[in-house]
Amino acid sequence: MDGYTVYLIFMIVVMGLILTVFVLYGLYSLIHVLLLLRPGKRVDVDPDLLCDYAHRGVHGKGVPENSLAAFELACKSGYGIELDVQLSADGEVMVFHDYTLNRMTGIDKKLCELDAKSLCEISLLSTDQKIPTFREVLAKIDGRVPVLVELKGENFDTSLCPKVAEILNEYKGKYCIESFNPLLVRQMRKLLPDAFCGLLYTNAVQEKGKASFINVAVSNMWLNFLCKPMFIAYNECYRNAFCVKVSTKFYKAYKFVWTVRSGESLDTAHALGECPIFERVYRNLVK
Repeated sequence: MDGYTVYLIFMIVVMGLILTVFVLYGLYSLIHVLLLLRPGKRVDVDPDLLCDYAHRGVHGKGVPENSLAAFELACKSGYGIELDVQLSADGEVMVFHDYTLNRMTGIDKKLCELDAKSLCEISLLSTDQKIPTFREVLAKIDGRVPVLVELKGENFDTSLCPKVAEILNEYKGKYCIESFNPLLVRQMRKLLPDAFCGLLYTNAVQEKGKASFINVAVSNMWLNFLCKPMFIAYNECYRNAFCVKVSTKFYKAYKFVWTVRSGESLDTAHALGECPIFERVYRNLVK
């Protein structure tokens, strides 16, 4: 074959591949809309839950994240509180973000490897603040501000859910629930059918640098139908992502955004009707 024929074949193959990508993306878009489309009006929600949430409490120098001190500062300032929960080795619900203790305590272990008594004796960032239990935190907040509870978990294990539901059933304050894991959100909706439950979102493929099936599915919100989230809490970087727009528009989901870290971003969130999950925008409460 001469050079022109080779070039022509090459261009046909390239154009075919481009066309295939467009067709597949169009089919995906159609399927996405059909899966997420839900008739009826947006669910009614307590307006107090649609507020600004301090990310892991009001934390900064001398005040660690997810500590009783950080939560007390948030309460005194009238901010809602976002916090993270996971289980200790003996099944106690602990308030802590990372799966490992390294960053916040310097201990090279996973939180789930230690029992609650041991965890409650560990200092956060060498301060007088310790890792708290969920019960301790709710007792401290005592209904003064709304609480946004993030359930940690990246697999099929939903054992955290009934433990959290049991504690929240006894709590008199206002709360809402979120997770990156749609199976956890689904389980919480079954256990607490009147709770305001949402799904956290980020582009897992870009953030983790791995295009596994589960990362692709989460990045495109293909699994939303499993839990029918009432709100989507999306990474600020991806507020204009197609799947976010589809989910919030057709699924009639409320909009939460994280993590807001400047006054300008806070103003943008308010202008767009989003509930910001923010930090370091505390009017000089901590540095």
